[in-house]
Amino acid sequence: MFLSIFQTILRPIFGTFEREEFKKFLRMGLIFISIIGTYWTLRVLKKILFIKIVGATNEPYAKIVSIGFLLILLIFYNKLLDRFPREKVFYAILSFYGSAFLVLSAVLLFVQAAPEVIAMRTGLAWVGTQAVGYGYYVLTESFGSLVVALFWAIASDTTRPESAKNGFYFVTAIGQMGAVFGPLFLTKLPRLFGFSTDAITLFIAALCCFAAPYFMYIFLSKTPKNLLESYHGHDHKDDEVEPGFFEGLKLIFSKTYLLGMFSVIMIFEIIVTIFDFNFGVLAGATYSGHALSEYMGAYGSYVNIVALVSLLLGIGNITRFLGISVALILMPIIIGCALFGFISFNSLTFLFWLMVGSKAINYALNGPAMKQLYIPTSKDARFKAQAWIETFGSRAAKGTGSAFNATLKPLQAALGMVMGRARYMLMVGWIGFSLVGCWMLIAFYLGKTYNRAIKDKSLVC
Repeated sequence: MFLSIFQTILRPIFGTFEREEFKKFLRMGLIFISIIGTYWTLRVLKKILFIKIVGATNEPYAKIVSIGFLLILLIFYNKLLDRFPREKVFYAILSFYGSAFLVLSAVLLFVQAAPEVIAMRTGLAWVGTQAVGYGYYVLTESFGSLVVALFWAIASDTTRPESAKNGFYFVTAIGQMGAVFGPLFLTKLPRLFGFSTDAITLFIAALCCFAAPYFMYIFLSKTPKNLLESYHGHDHKDDEVEPGFFEGLKLIFSKTYLLGMFSVIMIFEIIVTIFDFNFGVLAGATYSGHALSEYMGAYGSYVNIVALVSLLLGIGNITRFLGISVALILMPIIIGCALFGFISFNSLTFLFWLMVGSKAINYALNGPAMKQLYIPTSKDARFKAQAWIETFGSRAAKGTGSAFNATLKPLQAALGMVMGRARYMLMVGWIGFSLVGCWMLIAFYLGKTYNRAIKDKSLVC
């Protein structure tokens, strides 16, 4: 009874589901809410801890370091996919991150109990605190890419196109609820319980990592088998890809469709990394201590509140009624407008809402649309190429954006604070708008190719 009422309420927003299909996406949503709630708490804490322990201006270097770590992790991930079923890889990856963050929470408890160590600029103890800051940053960056990519790979491998058009936006909406409440409440725990450390927040987030494998088990065991069939069903046979460490990367650069998806991720992340760096610097200069923690926690929550509201207001109907091409092309137009605003205004309040809007619309509109693009592809493209696109591609883009951000200091040293920043912003404009133009052309190609494949019931690659 309750389930039927719930379906009726959600029908104008997400479309019509059969009863078992609706239960399937509810289970899928439980997996996603545990992943996203954990990730956003870790993500907000990542920036807070890095600013406190290492310093906001060193963040570009951390993003560059994370690329090397991801290369090693992706090689290991590909080997796991070659040897084990997808669900066992999922269980292993989540267990690794949960254990790693539990260890880091214990180390952080010691580090933040001795603030004089952080204040020092020399000595082995100080080097150790820097390693904690960088290590936590790199782990969180990889978690946000690899775990989310693996989840959506499994989702696209168990969902047909006509079902994904409604279901993926519904699953995303459920996930956003965890993203709203995770950072909003967990980042306040140290102050509410009188702790002088963020270790308690990290400890609870680490425990949440172990919830996702349990929900995945429920999803795979309780969902009817006919609802776990992919676009391929029994009509398609995947081409065998020669085993190797870099087969996912080889697929990307040998298939125009996958390269286009890789480029979209790269362009978005490069531009938003520029926004994010300037936002972090201004926030670190304005707030400190618990005030900074709560401010960044509010930022994380607002991003996901806006994304959730957008989904509940039916932003997914753009894809359902106007098509995936329109959804894909709208995103570069929105980011182009945000880029113009970024160049025109320089205030923390404006940057706060700029970041909130850019991230939220990407999660609510572009994210589910991009995930649908993987459906008419081979299993290797969905699991291995997608992992490279959303981990290495995303982090490489952030590394590229961070390398660009690193030019701000030398420019200000050479030209002065005002003229150096002016030259930096001029470069942002030229590079940013050029990338947005390329993005629009790629989005048109991806949408057209996807629609043709679905119409012909064929594989793109």
